[in-house]
Order: sequence, then C-alpha cells, then structure tokens
Amino acid sequence: MRIALAPLTNRRVLAIALPIVLSNATVPLLGLVDTGVVGQLGRPEPIGAVAIGAVILTSIYWIFGFLRMGTSGLVAQSHGAGDGAQAGAHLLRALTIAGLAGLTMILMQFPLFGAAFRLAPASAEVETLARDYLAIRIWGAPATIGLYAITGWLIAIERTPAVLALQLLQNGLNVALDLWFVLGIGMGVSGVAWATLIAEWGGLAFGLFLARHALRAAVSAARNLATLFARDQLSRLLRVNGDIMIRSVLLQASFTSFLFLGAAEGDLTLASNQVLVQFLSLTAFALDGFAFAAESLVGQAVGARRPDRVRRAAMLTSKWGVGGAAALGLLFWLGGGAIIDLLTTAPEIRAEARIYLVWLGFAPMIGIASWMFDGIFIGATLTREMRLAMLQSVAAYVAALVILPPLIGNHGLWAALMILNATRGVTMARYYPRAEAVAA
Repeated sequence: MRIALAPLTNRRVLAIALPIVLSNATVPLLGLVDTGVVGQLGRPEPIGAVAIGAVILTSIYWIFGFLRMGTSGLVAQSHGAGDGAQAGAHLLRALTIAGLAGLTMILMQFPLFGAAFRLAPASAEVETLARDYLAIRIWGAPATIGLYAITGWLIAIERTPAVLALQLLQNGLNVALDLWFVLGIGMGVSGVAWATLIAEWGGLAFGLFLARHALRAAVSAARNLATLFARDQLSRLLRVNGDIMIRSVLLQASFTSFLFLGAAEGDLTLASNQVLVQFLSLTAFALDGFAFAAESLVGQAVGARRPDRVRRAAMLTSKWGVGGAAALGLLFWLGGGAIIDLLTTAPEIRAEARIYLVWLGFAPMIGIASWMFDGIFIGATLTREMRLAMLQSVAAYVAALVILPPLIGNHGLWAALMILNATRGVTMARYYPRAEAVAA
C-alpha cells in the first residue's frame, strides 16, 4: 500500500529552502561580532587568539559534518515510509555517536591542540590566549556535534523554519553574551569562549526540545536498548556516514590544495584567490536550501517506494537550483567588481581579482549539478556512489592541476577547480538512475 504524501509543488520546495538560506545568512554575522567585541580591547593579540581558536575547532568539528547529511537521508526515508518511531531512532543513534565523539574530543584535547599549534604556530601571547579559549570551548563539543544530527532530522521532516529558529536563538544568545561578558564585565577572550559554550548547549537544549516527541516515540517503540541499537541499523548508519566522511575529506582536500597552490603563484595571487573564494561561499549559502530540499523530498519518496516522486522531486528542486545559479552567475558578471571592492581596499588585489573574475561568472552554473546531485543522493542514501564519484572527480582534478597551471598559471588553477565540479556533476548524473531504482 502506498503512503499518502503531500503534493510536490514549487511552494513546498521554497518552504523548505528559504529558511535554510536565511539561516545561512546569520552564520557570518557571528564571526563579525566575535571579532568586533575583542577588537574593542585595543590589542591585536585577542583578535588573533579568537581567530585561530575558532579555526582549529571549526576544522575539527567539520570532520563530523557527515552526521547532518547521513541523518537527513535516513530520517527522510523513514518519514516517507510513515515510520515515525524509526525516524526518531535514527536521530537517537546519531546523537549517541555525537556524544561519544564529543567526549573523545574532550579527552584528546591536549594532543589535538598541540598538533594544531605545531601546524599553525603563533606568538607566545596569542597561543596562550588561544589555549585559554580552547580549554573552555572544547566542553561544547558534544553539543555542537549533536546539533548536526538535530539539524539533519529537522531538514528531513521539512521543519526548516525550526532550523532558522534554532540558528537565531543560538546566535542571538551568543551575541548577547559576547557583549555582556567582554564589554560589560571585561572577561576578554575567555568571555567570547564562555558565550559560545553557553550558546552551544542552549542550542542543543532547544533542539532536543523540538525533537522530544520523536525521541520519546523511538524509545517507546523499542523493546530494549539492543533493539534500538541493533547491529544492522548501526551498520547502516556507520556505512552511510563513513562514505560521506570520505567524500567530504576529499572535497575539502581539493579546495585546500587550490588555496595552497595559489600561494605558490605569489602573495598577490593568493590574496586575490582568497577574495574570489568568498564568491563560492556566497553561492553555497544561497543554493544550499535547494539541495537540502532535495534531501528531504527525495528521501521521503524513496521511503514511500515512489520512483515517480523521486524523479519529480529531483526535477523540481533542481529547477530552482539552476535558476538560482544562473541569477548568481549574472550577479557576479555584472556586480562582481563592486563585490571585490567591498571585500578589499587594496588597489593591487582589486586589479588582480578582476583578472580571474570571469571564472566566478561560470562557477555557479558549472557547479549546480554536483550540488543538487549531492542532495538527491543523500536523500536516496546513495553514499557509496557519492564516494565513487568524488574519487573519479579528484582524479580528473589532479590531472588538470598537473597540466594546466604550468601552461596558464592561476587561470589553470581556476580551470582545474571548474573541472572538479563539472566532473562531479557528470559522474553523479551517470549514477542517478540508481536513485529511482532504490525506490522501486
């Protein structure tokens, strides 16, 4: 018997996507406030300490981002199958992994941070302040990683306005405490750390409140812990998340190599590339919502065993994604110079960045297929295919790096990056029929 599902409409896609876009828009504001409040202390060391501490933690937490994507696909399928208890069980398992991962980070903090400072050395004063910052913030690791799982669950069941509310509450609390702790009672760098720590746990508490009914249903439906954490379910969770982690590490390594190889072209090229990379960040913030909509709607269609709805969901969300990509490409071509001027005041960097701006006009349309297929494949839990597609794409990227930069310099670097994203789109397009097949 088929599960009765709500119609797939443009309104429904936008209802999922737009809160994510607005939620993403709040993320850079928090970094600006953190920098702004410690900047009022009148010394460069606190700014450097907060910056390096935040980068270290963000880099470590990023490893666990697979929990958001893996949870989203698994929950969406259970939700589409009408199995609310199993959807809650997927969330509970992911939260358990998050708690264990966070506890491991707390226990391993000294070797982790020691290795980080060896890779990114700082002055003695900055390192001392950064270590104080990290010693406080590390206690938020279980909360931050747990929020990845809760966010994935909310996206899967189409509660993206709750994602926006969660982001606003967490960031709003963080900003208020920043101002009070640093400017009000003079806690300095430690005040920024305490503000973030309290906001992280406050966000988790609100997220658990939002998920209370699903978690309660999961516990009630399970006969015992052995049922709830059955080997087959844990194996599936670990397989899905393991594939996504490998894919994400390869993707991050590719972007990191792009920046490092740009440094070899000289400081001016490195600076201009860093400015232009912000265009890619803007693209991701703007288009993530449509990929997340694909995760939810495709996952529900797979859970309901409706290949026709998989195709409909893929086409509908991708239509909006392509439209958004075209609009961004046009914006970058027509207004890219003005955006560059907002990001830097240095005349030589402005001039250098304009030389390579043409690539950013093409980037959204070249990359949109890979971003949308990511959402479709996450919803269908075709994570093995995501991993294989990324391996093939990285091979093409490495080949391009070997051939193009020696011939055309930094243009070759940008061309290689475009080849990476184009190859991701092509390879995943070849695997797409499997998304409909798993729903049959």
